[in-house]
Amino acid sequence: MRRRRRSRAAETAAAALLLLLSAACGSRLPESDFEQTTAAPRASVIRVGVITSTTSPVGGSAFTGPRDGAVAWFDRLDARGGIDGRRVEVRLCDDGGSGVGNNACVHRLLDEDKVVALVATTSLDYAGAPRVSHAGVPDIGGQPIGPAYDTWPHLYGVYGSLAPRDGTPGWDGRLYGGTEVYRYFRREHGARTAAVVSYNQPASASYARLVERGLKAEGYKVVSEQVDFALPNFRAAAADLKAEGADLVFDALDTHGNARLCEAMDEVGARVTAKVTNVQNWTSTVPEDYKDSPACRNALWVTGSSRNHDDPSDPAVREFREATKDLPTHSQWQLEGWAAARWFTRAARSCAASGITRACVDDFMDHSEGFDAGGLLIPVRFERLTEPPRTRRTCLSVARWQDGRGWVTQGDMNHTCFDVPQLAYTP
Repeated sequence: MRRRRRSRAAETAAAALLLLLSAACGSRLPESDFEQTTAAPRASVIRVGVITSTTSPVGGSAFTGPRDGAVAWFDRLDARGGIDGRRVEVRLCDDGGSGVGNNACVHRLLDEDKVVALVATTSLDYAGAPRVSHAGVPDIGGQPIGPAYDTWPHLYGVYGSLAPRDGTPGWDGRLYGGTEVYRYFRREHGARTAAVVSYNQPASASYARLVERGLKAEGYKVVSEQVDFALPNFRAAAADLKAEGADLVFDALDTHGNARLCEAMDEVGARVTAKVTNVQNWTSTVPEDYKDSPACRNALWVTGSSRNHDDPSDPAVREFREATKDLPTHSQWQLEGWAAARWFTRAARSCAASGITRACVDDFMDHSEGFDAGGLLIPVRFERLTEPPRTRRTCLSVARWQDGRGWVTQGDMNHTCFDVPQLAYTP
């Protein structure tokens, strides 16, 4: 199990890009994790902080999934006795999507509220990360939208990290991502030609080049399509990818651009094996987001490092869905926030006898070995490798959208694994 934790750094870089354009042997937690470990409850509480870019320029719903999932876990945990008879008090802070706001949240939660840990951090600009690290406060299960979780000690992203985390991103400022997504579609579905659609905007074009490198490394014929950022002609791009016989479509577009591209693909009759999207778009809102493109909608595929939130056959997913049944929508980021809170709970329980302190919780996290949140995550590891890996065995969670069924799981994520090269990029 040691090598089966996929690095999601490249995909999370994509998530950050798409957001900006629109302004990755497990320990299992049984049901007993919700139960008290002592009969006599204590008067004190365990205080944790959740920082979210709720009112960021990219929209209020873009970042709130991990927060909602974490809060749902803690609510259920408290209803069942808390941790060592102590209630978990969640302090929320909206950083507004700015570095200034993020630093203000970090100051408030660390210095004023005295939180034991941060959980499920989801920040557009995690400017306060150095302060969190220098204070020795564990940040557990955060979404690595930027490079902070591959830069600083005491920060534990939800997908893990192999980087030295010595204050410099990755290895000498370079991060690495694998080609497992492209390998999957080539081996499992016989894809040979892939189109990559981007804007003529620097960040979009840069990410598109990274995707193209990965596709070429896996032997694909690559069709590059670039549209004007201000006045995009998606119909022309769709006609080109149809003419080139593209099996797959990847993109460096925002959500609105994706929807328009899908509409154009339906209009010109472009049929593909998969229109591949990322974990942030793994939501229940697909029928509304792609309401005008039924063919493209039913060609949507998504890959990630956590179990499909829309798969009721899994008991851990059913538990998550029951606890979040009152939420208007569901998403993969909610499930990952739930998993992050579950991770903190495991760490805090391990410290109950000696005292639930920042140092004790951090020590547990620093020695985490294959945590999988009851099977919700591909087993996560933290290792400080002095040299970046050239290749890795990485695993994928895969689902596709089908009208009437929702997101349908494609295979077992712990066995959909590939030995793939790791490609360097600068965050």
